[in-house]
Amino acid sequence: MTNKLWATKPLSAPDNSMKRTLTANNLISLGIGAIIGTGIFVLTGTAAANHAGPALALSFVLSGLGCAFAGLCYAEYAAMIPVSGSAYTYAYSTLGEFIAWIIGWDLILEYLFGASTVAVGWSGYVVSFLRDCGVNFPVQWAASTGSKLIEVPLEIANRLNIGYGWQGATANLLETLTAAGVNPATLQQATGIVNLPAILIVGLMTLLLVVGISESAKFNNIIVVVKLIVILLFIFFGWQYVNTSNWSPFIPDRIIDENGVGRYGWIGILAGSGVIFFAYIGFDAVSTAAQEAINPQKDMPKGMLLSLAICTVLYILVALVMTGIVNYKDLNVPAPVALAIDRAGSGLAWLKFPVKVGAIAGLSSVVLVMLMAQPRIFYSMAKDGLLPEKFAAIHPKFKTPYVTTIITGVFAAFFAGVFPIGLLGELVSIGTLLAFVIVCIGIIILRKQKPEIPRPFKTPLVPLVPILGALICLAQMIGLPGDTWIRLVIWMALGLLIYFFYGIKHSKLNNKQ
Repeated sequence: MTNKLWATKPLSAPDNSMKRTLTANNLISLGIGAIIGTGIFVLTGTAAANHAGPALALSFVLSGLGCAFAGLCYAEYAAMIPVSGSAYTYAYSTLGEFIAWIIGWDLILEYLFGASTVAVGWSGYVVSFLRDCGVNFPVQWAASTGSKLIEVPLEIANRLNIGYGWQGATANLLETLTAAGVNPATLQQATGIVNLPAILIVGLMTLLLVVGISESAKFNNIIVVVKLIVILLFIFFGWQYVNTSNWSPFIPDRIIDENGVGRYGWIGILAGSGVIFFAYIGFDAVSTAAQEAINPQKDMPKGMLLSLAICTVLYILVALVMTGIVNYKDLNVPAPVALAIDRAGSGLAWLKFPVKVGAIAGLSSVVLVMLMAQPRIFYSMAKDGLLPEKFAAIHPKFKTPYVTTIITGVFAAFFAGVFPIGLLGELVSIGTLLAFVIVCIGIIILRKQKPEIPRPFKTPLVPLVPILGALICLAQMIGLPGDTWIRLVIWMALGLLIYFFYGIKHSKLNNKQ
């Protein structure tokens, strides 16, 4: 049994047959395009309102630093293993089947739940955009099941300097209304039924993937440019509407709410970094391009570190502008940038259209990429025998892994329609952070056990860099709410049951031994 758990796939020598055409600038552009468009439009508001306050900017610094160390470890794996794939593929070839299964099962939290999270954010921006166009989408059909909502009239919103229209009936909002002499019971309220727009975008992207939709490099470049323009417009023009009193105190005092949940303070900054870590997911796309880089030893770290640095600077500025326009207590919404633009008033009204269209386009592409990645991990696991053979089925006409694509789409649509964005985002973050911790530790183990393997790119300062990467990612995990840890444990326990009752018995690698 023990030998089976640690069985590894044959590790091929680095393949130099791929055409090396990517320069450092290409890799930086690839990194920026992969990073921007997820958490920055979606989870920043939740992290500021529930965890870090205006100090969300410091959360971005901490999270970006952890990603930089983990990215260097990813780069070594990508250079050693000449196949496209994820951390699952890397682990199977180096650390053994059991660790590969853990990472593969864990990555479901990153991609499947990630698609759901972004879909909820997409829904928020679409509903906000429709409202600007005079179309009021029924609020109960654009919210998580059972969520409590309250409609704040424009005159009350202006008087209290809070968001108008339908909002989540959070404790902060109810407290603000009550303190101002407004009885929340007198306002129109609703209960969320299901988030139909989120289900719609997941269904549409799933259909496109089943029939074999592909994005050209030109289209991706256009989306990258649109994302950057949107971010820069918001930073440049939004800065003029910042009210610095919203930054005071920059690090709110630590409190324990009525549910016994701690918020704010330095621990809140740590928790916020774990939540907005989602905003950095995608940077590993740079590491997978190692075999196509002209000078991977030099350009890989430059591509990853500079793209992370650029995005971190942009994220910090967005966080400062957003929390400067809107008090952090009011930012617990699916579309925080849209709320900030609304709160700025008529002066930024012209920016609503380009920002919301840019966010909708960018988030659509992210949903597509995540829904494309998850089925291929399922497909790889099925080809290895760890999942049922049917999961590896290819459509006879479209030549796509249609079974796993449909399964992924159905579950992603369900989670997007039923669960709130905060819960989904925390699950995605803790799952991805766990994968990064394992990847960092794996580099140390490999240096000890297999020092002879050719490494076109080497993680510098081993074991310092991987230790720091693992510790920072672990610290961000620790900062996440206890309920998120409970969900992770339950999820991983379910995965272990599947592995020991099915996967290990059907493993093609172990059956050969």
